[in-house]
Amino acid sequence: MINDIKGLHHVTSMAADAAENNRFFTQTLGLRRVKKTVNFDAPEVYHLYYGDEIGTPGSVMTYFPFGRMPQGKRGTGEVGVTEFAVPEGGLDYWKGRLADSGVSGLTENSFLGEKRLEFAGPDGDGFALVEGADHGRTAWTGAGVPEDAGILGFHGARMRLRDSAATAELLTFMGYQKDETDGNVTRYRIQGGNAADTIDLEAVAGGKAAAQGAGSVHHIAFAVEDRAAQLRVRQALVDTGYQVTPVIDRDYFWAIYFRTPGGVLFEIATNEPGFDRDEDTAHLGQALKLPSRYEPYRDQIEPFLPPIGA
Repeated sequence: MINDIKGLHHVTSMAADAAENNRFFTQTLGLRRVKKTVNFDAPEVYHLYYGDEIGTPGSVMTYFPFGRMPQGKRGTGEVGVTEFAVPEGGLDYWKGRLADSGVSGLTENSFLGEKRLEFAGPDGDGFALVEGADHGRTAWTGAGVPEDAGILGFHGARMRLRDSAATAELLTFMGYQKDETDGNVTRYRIQGGNAADTIDLEAVAGGKAAAQGAGSVHHIAFAVEDRAAQLRVRQALVDTGYQVTPVIDRDYFWAIYFRTPGGVLFEIATNEPGFDRDEDTAHLGQALKLPSRYEPYRDQIEPFLPPIGA
């Protein structure tokens, strides 16, 4: 069994409009844009990162806004809901704020005793705010969001799968422990990591497969402390039969990727070196940062990137 996973690192999704995406996460949700860079494989497309003050692993939502991308179709084989944690009592504030902002799909419910507020992002993305303890985390209170309601980081994520058994076995191998089941949803939780520590598996037998597009999660990343831990995890996965990529330098973390039995793309990302490696904390996310191989082409790349505001 793997003992190096610390919980979630980040979740990366796709969007149709960069400015709308930026506005939703910084103005509606009050998160901080901690990095403005480009897709390593498509430098004419932004890669935008949102999170807490420093982009702490376990707080960062990232996006590839492929302009005018068709909306994805929800289904099985995907991360269906990305869950953010808010302080106890914070949902009343968010019900009003999200309603006033015209956010769709607002639904109150609970799961395993936790109060939840589900809602849709600009591209039909599935999100939930979940009340709970702060676990020592501090919210970034942008756009007038009060500290007693601000988003603390991730709570976890929910995957929709036709058959959850193989993914459950994988999560157990990765160090997650089976928690409780309510209906067709089973929770898995990792101990001793960061506070973004839950994965829910929703079994939807016979459900139609998801089709990726705007609003779809591209991949979900799990945190390890450093590159040595990442290599241990990679070797354990390879020894178990998974096809795992070589280590890839993503500037702000190192990454490996593999496809799960349920169809979801998993990443293992390092907590090092962090988002302050190329700009100081006070100015995170303000300037366009390009991977070194693209820096010589800045004059050609920048005209393709639409303005997105502060």
